[in-house]
Amino acid sequence: MQIATDITDLKKMETQLNQAQKMESVGRLAGGVAHDFNNMLGVILGHTELALLRIDDKHKLCSDLKEIQKAAKRSADITKQLLAFARKQTISPKQLNLNDTVESMLNMLRRLIGEDIDLVWQPATLLWPVKMDASQIDQILANLCINAKDAIDGVGKLTIETGRKSFDEEYCSEHPGFIPGDFVLLAVSDNGCGMDKDTLDNLFEPFFTTKAVGKGTGLGLATVYGIVKQNKGFINVYSEPGQGSTFKIYLPRIFTDEDTDKAVPEKKAAAGGTETILLVEDEPTILRMTRMMLERIGYSVLSAATPGEAIDLAKTHADEIHLLMTDVVMPEMNGRDLSRQITDLYPDIRLLFMSGYTANVIAHQGVLDEGVAFIQKPFSMADMTEKVREVLDKSC
Repeated sequence: MQIATDITDLKKMETQLNQAQKMESVGRLAGGVAHDFNNMLGVILGHTELALLRIDDKHKLCSDLKEIQKAAKRSADITKQLLAFARKQTISPKQLNLNDTVESMLNMLRRLIGEDIDLVWQPATLLWPVKMDASQIDQILANLCINAKDAIDGVGKLTIETGRKSFDEEYCSEHPGFIPGDFVLLAVSDNGCGMDKDTLDNLFEPFFTTKAVGKGTGLGLATVYGIVKQNKGFINVYSEPGQGSTFKIYLPRIFTDEDTDKAVPEKKAAAGGTETILLVEDEPTILRMTRMMLERIGYSVLSAATPGEAIDLAKTHADEIHLLMTDVVMPEMNGRDLSRQITDLYPDIRLLFMSGYTANVIAHQGVLDEGVAFIQKPFSMADMTEKVREVLDKSC
């Protein structure tokens, strides 16, 4: 008697495991590379700013230094996009004008889809604000545009548009999946091959892909779906074979007293101070550069290259320490655990965490805990000055 065993499900699980392990490896590599680049870019930006402060605008080196500064800032933007791909970025929701966020991404998206595909941008006027991390918008757009590129055979067209939409209870009762309220629409459409009903039914399932082996991970749209749900929005897809596809993402409007259509005034340089700051950073060049920045604007700085050194400094320091400014990920101890020990010594001390990514140390379900002050590396002197002053001045 011949006995046969169906191993289809086992083979499917093996394939999914291989895909997951590949993505995890790529994510760790991308995140690690971007993290190291962020540190070096922080040094370049910091020293360039310090050099510009020492010379006047007519100096022959001024224009060269400004070019270095611009190139470093562009490079920092690229590493942030790499961190977004690796899902190692710090998720910190802020009020956004979606039009501005999309526009900042357009050049990269055009390079991503290639010259054969025409990218059309149709922003709506008087758009409501949303509260979301800008890097998550970048991640959504990158995934949707890559999918659109793959769906278009040769020359084609991809359209990104924004809008406003309101749904009432009656409408939502007739349309499963829709949520009542005011929403900002982000739509991505292509004139590619389209999708049939079976594909649409499984579209957001992790590891589901219609691409050939080795051409797709099946995680792109699952990631998009997760981001939209995390931000209390919803997504609908319209597609038919041969008729292209439209992805409509609805993000909840936030209400604000400010007129978001007015131009945001240019940020004035924040004042420094005379408080004492305990600075902890295991990268020597970052430690030295940040200390120079802080001391230049008046602060007294106790710098430590390790958590152990920081604790010793805190124990032996005779006067008050007003702020602990620490990296998140360090060899001996993470920044969160260090902050607890320092707080035991100085109960009124303020805390400011800094990192290229959180590595789940101060993050909770991908979002910074309420009330945690954080600054993303690399940071400019102006951003650091403003953030430090904001944390020190914040009422308890």
